[in-house]
Order: sequence, then structure tokens, then C-alpha cells
Amino acid sequence: MTTAKFITFEGVDGAGKSTHLAWFADTLRQRGHNVLVTREPGGTPLGEALREILLNQPMHAETEALLMFAARCEHVKQVIQPALQQGTWVISDRFSDASFAYQGGGRGVPVEKLEQLEQWVHAELQPDLTLLFDIPVEVARQRLSNNLTLDRFEQEKGQFFEKVRQAYLARSQKTPSRFTVIRAEQTPEGVKVSLEKIISAI
Repeated sequence: MTTAKFITFEGVDGAGKSTHLAWFADTLRQRGHNVLVTREPGGTPLGEALREILLNQPMHAETEALLMFAARCEHVKQVIQPALQQGTWVISDRFSDASFAYQGGGRGVPVEKLEQLEQWVHAELQPDLTLLFDIPVEVARQRLSNNLTLDRFEQEKGQFFEKVRQAYLARSQKTPSRFTVIRAEQTPEGVKVSLEKIISAI
């Protein structure tokens, strides 16, 4: 029996990762795996309450980072680790790489502080595979322009998202064995072909 895997989907807002996550999970289920889909911030009652605050309340960048990792701690202890121990595959819409990209790259929180939080919250847990949906910022922004309501992050300027994108790419180059970069500006069908190849190789 295949060991349960922890897979994360990452990318700037507007990259389309959430659109493909459900299909990816369903495809794994069709192959006989038990799959849990979750998200960050969120995934637990406390995490979802913190998500509402994080997406809507102005705050200092370091407060934002601390709240993200507080939600993540609850998520890891209450959801992710128990599921993996039971043999359930976990697919999360964002994980710690998002903190290094958004709070680190976008907000300028020192990477050293984020690394300390990462070690504290989940030193023993890293994703088996991270799918980074990379997309030019102007394309992502155009996609977001169709949304009627934008949260606090989605309302940021293009320069912020360029910093986030570059931080994601730097993170992927730091641990290339864990990351697979998806060209997210492709058509949905093109992205699906890329994902099918990844699933076949898992």
C-alpha cells in the first residue's frame, strides 16, 4: 500500500490553483486513495475564525505572520498529522511556503523569523510534493478583476504580488526536489495535462 502523501498547492492569488485542486483530489480518489482536501489559513474551526480576521482586518506584518502560524499549528496538530497517520492523503490549498512568499516576500518579514516559526510549528513535517502555480502577475491580476469582492490580500498592488511571486520561485529553487512548477497561464486543459503527468508519477 502506498504511504499517504501530503501535497500542497501554492501560487499567487489569481493563479488558478484552487480551480484545479478539486479535480486533482477527485482523480486521486478514482485511483483508490482516501483524500482529505483542506486549506490555509483555515482547516479547523479556530483556523477558519483566524482566516476571517487575516483576510479582513488590517494588522502589522509580523502579527499577520504569527496568526498564520498559529492557525497552521492547529491545522497540523488537529487535521494534517492525524489524517496522514490514518493513511489518508492530504491536499492543502497553501501551507508554509505561502508565509515565506506573502509575509516574507510581500510584507518583508525577515526570513529568519519565519524559519523559526516553521521549526516550532512543524519541524517534523514538510509536504511530499508542492505544486507551484506560477503565472505572470499581470495575468493573475486580470483574472482577479472579474471578482466582485476582493479580500485584503487580493486588493494589494501588482508590485506586492511580484514580490510574492519571486519569493515563491526562490523557495522552489531552494528545495527543487519537493517543488513542481506549473505554468499557470496555460489554458485549463493545458494545466490539467501537466497535472495528469504528475499524478501518474506519484
